[in-house]
Amino acid sequence: MPVAVHEVEVFESARARLEAIAYRLLGSASDAEDAVQDTFLRWQSADHEHIETPEAWLTKVLTNLCLNRLTSARARRETYVGQWLPEPVFAGDRMLGPSDTAEQRESVSIAMLTLMERLTARERVVYVLREAFGYSHGEIAEVLDLTEANCQQIHRRAKQHLAADRRRVEVDAAAARRIVEEFLAAALSGRTDSLVKLLAEDVVSIGDGGGAVFSVPRPITGALRVARFLRTLFTPSEAKWEMIGGRPDLYATVANGVPALVMVVGERVAGVFALDVTADGIAGVHAQANPAKLARATSRWAASEHGEPLAGTW
Repeated sequence: MPVAVHEVEVFESARARLEAIAYRLLGSASDAEDAVQDTFLRWQSADHEHIETPEAWLTKVLTNLCLNRLTSARARRETYVGQWLPEPVFAGDRMLGPSDTAEQRESVSIAMLTLMERLTARERVVYVLREAFGYSHGEIAEVLDLTEANCQQIHRRAKQHLAADRRRVEVDAAAARRIVEEFLAAALSGRTDSLVKLLAEDVVSIGDGGGAVFSVPRPITGALRVARFLRTLFTPSEAKWEMIGGRPDLYATVANGVPALVMVVGERVAGVFALDVTADGIAGVHAQANPAKLARATSRWAASEHGEPLAGTW
């Protein structure tokens, strides 16, 4: 049965919020888009006369679809090649959702999306709906068919799992560019000590190539070890350029709320290095090079103004 124009408008007015919820729950922009489209199909076939609050109905349907996807995604990740990282999203993308509070901005960082993999599916839903979207425990209980007291307990557990790692310092676009410029200059200098000065002592470097692009199979920890790895990684070579499809231009931008170095080959985003900045220096380098996770980044990059490549490209 065709959907009335009004009903389509109701759904479209909710689409951005639904995409933002789904992205935080799944860590994948493409999966989030699919979940939202599946929600629309259910909205299309629903009896709208019996839906009192469309926003609540759509949120519940989407959340249950995401819960199913989380279960299957975790099974797939058991056989994932190398390390798994979320799909990066550039500043200005509506999938990032609300950013009025520190909790909202934190909930979409690459570090936090990665950390949320520790949570159970229900813990993740409760945490995201409460911290990023301000849902009450009563509203979340309705979404998950739980008691309000149970939701409160789940929320406390989720915060306990995540609280110890929330150390990120927020920066504006100008500061983000300076950080990326300093990081790139140090990485290209060939001097390990230049990189060590920028890194926190307990820095962690994680790379996701998805089996399509070479990446180190385990996290690298510690300032000296990470600095040595980055120095080698950013040493120019034909073999590296061949692996990513050509010699890249390097840009500074903001992805998921943190400074990011973007590698672009032609019109294609070939890699995104998200830098977690703390008071002690760069505490995390999250490098996404899996082509399957860079399609949205590529389309958004092509449609945006991003200026000239950084001086001293690779």
